[in-house]
Amino acid sequence: MALGFSPRAFCVTLAAFTMPTVREDFDCIALVSNGEWNHNSHYHEFLLAHVPSRCTQALDVGCGAGAFARLLAARADHVLGLDFSPQMIRLARERSRQYPNVEFQVADAMTWAFPREHFDCIASIATFHHLPFEEMLAKMRDALKVGGVLLILDLHQTRGLSGFFVNVLAMPVHLALRLVRTGRLRSRREAREAWKQHGLNDVYLPLAQVRRLCARVLPGAEVRRHLLWRCSIVWRKEAGR
Repeated sequence: MALGFSPRAFCVTLAAFTMPTVREDFDCIALVSNGEWNHNSHYHEFLLAHVPSRCTQALDVGCGAGAFARLLAARADHVLGLDFSPQMIRLARERSRQYPNVEFQVADAMTWAFPREHFDCIASIATFHHLPFEEMLAKMRDALKVGGVLLILDLHQTRGLSGFFVNVLAMPVHLALRLVRTGRLRSRREAREAWKQHGLNDVYLPLAQVRRLCARVLPGAEVRRHLLWRCSIVWRKEAGR
């Protein structure tokens, strides 16, 4: 009997026989990813509305399979996407062959040398909860040109009574949007299992702490809570910062 490759079997084996790491999680997720709608992509248009009208250089930190980088490509002369999952970068390159102004690199944001005052826009989606929050805010702040914009979308902690009300309000919206966008109420089993495994390692900051850290590093940043378990940070760099 011929042996075929099973992404689901690979994910189970990976989880069972290696120490779970974020890189391994996302290598696994990449194998079962089909690029369908999700909570992050739901807010892409919100983020794009804040991209500077004149954008020469854009950076997407934690670009995954490149969905947002491809949207940035329509608004920027050059887009660089970074991700430390080789499988995600492989997908990003495959799906972006028609975008000559997009480049992808396998890189760890913690050790990557951010060029000073180089980018007109830096975006990061669902990545910051894997990074030292305050340190990365400072690195991205310093890598922006004057007039440049930092765009962050991430998950935040929703426990207790506030978390209960968020779930009550968000769940029917989530189900309706998923049905309309994908034609199904749940993602495929392989994808659910891969994301569940990844979620075992995730830790999110409370929104109040996100606001405090932004006040220290990004004075004047707009921090906003969104319904689908996300918060956003929008900040424009002014002269002297």
